[in-house]
Amino acid sequence: MAAVLACGGQAVLSHVSAAALWRLLDPRSGDIHVTVPSTAGRMRRKAIRLHRLTSLQPDQVTRRRRIPVTTPARTIADLRRLRPPVSEATHRRAIRQAEVLGLRTGLATPTAPTRSELEDRFLALCRRYKLPPPEVNVRVGRWEVDFVWRDQRLVVETDGYRYHRGPTAFETDHVRDLDLRTSDHDVLHFTYDQVTNHPSQVANVVRRELEARSNASSLTS
Repeated sequence: MAAVLACGGQAVLSHVSAAALWRLLDPRSGDIHVTVPSTAGRMRRKAIRLHRLTSLQPDQVTRRRRIPVTTPARTIADLRRLRPPVSEATHRRAIRQAEVLGLRTGLATPTAPTRSELEDRFLALCRRYKLPPPEVNVRVGRWEVDFVWRDQRLVVETDGYRYHRGPTAFETDHVRDLDLRTSDHDVLHFTYDQVTNHPSQVANVVRRELEARSNASSLTS
């Protein structure tokens, strides 16, 4: 908010900073990206990367947490307009996360939100049983996880083929779980059979864990 206010009344948070505010991408260190709908503007300010764009339309601006920000669709488009642009993988991650969160992407054809049928089924389970939407295929520390609820520090891994890849992968998975638990994350594992044939039980386990960790967090805060 401070960066936006410093750039004038029509300034909005944009690009990777907007993506972080919308939870499409993880927050990054460095300059805060702010856009003003004009080719004229103020002098460059320390720690702010200012974009002057006449193409920014009023319907491409909204507020989130009271901060003026580009809409998810405009944010996703702006990620590819950066110089240099974000990587294709990062851009797809932002699109996928917007779809998971139910945000409009401005794209006619949705991307595949997950990397496997099992992950698709788990995501559908979350929607069916009205669980809070998780982040999908994102990094937690040095590990990429299938699903995470960051506020509750809960990770879910859907175990399909990965446990049949051999002893090295098996050991890596256990190292990852131990590392995540050391950083106060809980890790739940569900198999294809559990997700497919026992979805209500899986949903109940996830819901109970989310509630328990939310309650524990409120007691310590």
